[in-house]
Amino acid sequence: MSTLAVPAAVMLPAPRRAVDDADAVAVMPELFVAEASQWLSTSTGRIAGEGYSWMQAVHWVAGSGLYTPRAYRDHGPRSFGPTTVFIAQLLSELSPCRPGIGYLMRHTSLSKRAVQDHLRMLRETGLLAYIVKGTRVAEDGNQASEFALMVPPAFDQALGIRTVQRDQEAPAYTRAMTGIADAGRELMAKLGRKASRKVRKPRKAAPKGPVKPAREGAAGVPETAVSGEARCTPKQVGSCSSSPAATTSLPSETTDIASGKSESSIRKVSGDKARRGINVVGRRYQLAAELIREIPWLGRASTSRIAWVVRHVADAGWSAAEVQGWLHARGEVDTVHRASGLLATLLRGAQEIVRTSEARAGLVSDWRDSRIAAARRHQELEAVPQGPRSQAAKAEWLPYVTARQALPADYDKSAGTVVDQHVGLGLSALEVADMRALAQTEYDNGQNSLVRSIVTSSGQGAAELIFGGELVHRALNIPRPTRPMTTARR
Repeated sequence: MSTLAVPAAVMLPAPRRAVDDADAVAVMPELFVAEASQWLSTSTGRIAGEGYSWMQAVHWVAGSGLYTPRAYRDHGPRSFGPTTVFIAQLLSELSPCRPGIGYLMRHTSLSKRAVQDHLRMLRETGLLAYIVKGTRVAEDGNQASEFALMVPPAFDQALGIRTVQRDQEAPAYTRAMTGIADAGRELMAKLGRKASRKVRKPRKAAPKGPVKPAREGAAGVPETAVSGEARCTPKQVGSCSSSPAATTSLPSETTDIASGKSESSIRKVSGDKARRGINVVGRRYQLAAELIREIPWLGRASTSRIAWVVRHVADAGWSAAEVQGWLHARGEVDTVHRASGLLATLLRGAQEIVRTSEARAGLVSDWRDSRIAAARRHQELEAVPQGPRSQAAKAEWLPYVTARQALPADYDKSAGTVVDQHVGLGLSALEVADMRALAQTEYDNGQNSLVRSIVTSSGQGAAELIFGGELVHRALNIPRPTRPMTTARR
């Protein structure tokens, strides 16, 4: 081979075959990420664009054999196996990736320690990185960890993937893929086919118990169980380990021997049928279960009723994300009296209006963009001090906050009080006076919803032109009340 070839072209067979039988991987050292580098800020990998590209990296790690759990651990799995890939597939379907341990335990039938071990393996291979680590808060309960789906640098090096940092001021993990070497295209295509397939939940292996010893019959001759593969009949040539007095297995009178169909072939056909995918009804129930888990106002709905409601979109091949994209396009839901009836109304004719997969992908994209924007607005509003969470402490603390709040020494009290500056905002003097009176009333009652809405929509400068700088400053320091979302039910 020429010395000018791309390094990714030096390929060797994988040292072992686990879930994926990848034909070749690059000659590379052992894959392991230390605990200090398992955070997004310290990670050397790059963020995966979506779950599909991340699953390509997961299948590559599973088939490469470059990762081996540390020998000092006395418990947990010993290799990156099918269960780890199945858990990775569950994580790739979450946005944001913030799974609870109980959620993964329900979907994998594993113990808490086993789930934690598989998450640790995904972090040690560089496939996951902490964004926020889970904590235990006294009043709010357990907070799940939030992860970023990462592509380890070993994957880019092995396949000859070229990346570029488009924004020089952005962190290194935001670099994007721009190309791939010719030697890695075939392996990338194979990994893409694996990533597009759904990984089934691994079945538990049958216990391997010791072989039962032969027991002696009435005549003192040892008896053995007659297996279905090698039967001992009176006409069989050779020695027989069973007693002549033992029961002989004969074919049933209803078996059609002349047709050439034996019992073993019948069992084989039934096994193939058992391994087939779910049917139409099963797909409806699967989509209904996913929607109940992911849509809050469907939390207490019946799975069978929701499966009947979504039968048309399920038969058309819609996914749970596409259904949520369609519901987002129809509008947000404030009050729900009957979840199944509302869902049936919102989904009526959806499969006829959106016929192509490209149009459904556009709905999903718009829905996810709106969720990201809502999360950013939530983070900006949460930056304002909220005060104590306890209602008793808030009742003692609120009067002191609303009574008189100190202004900064260099604060301009005349900001926003110039006459007729509000005319540029399209408001009349009467409207401005009414808004100021309403805002002052809310402030006296410990509320600031009107001022905060103007700050959110038009900015703090516009709010100061309407209400005055002093009122805006004091209102923004009132803690925003947090109320749980209520759903009206019968």
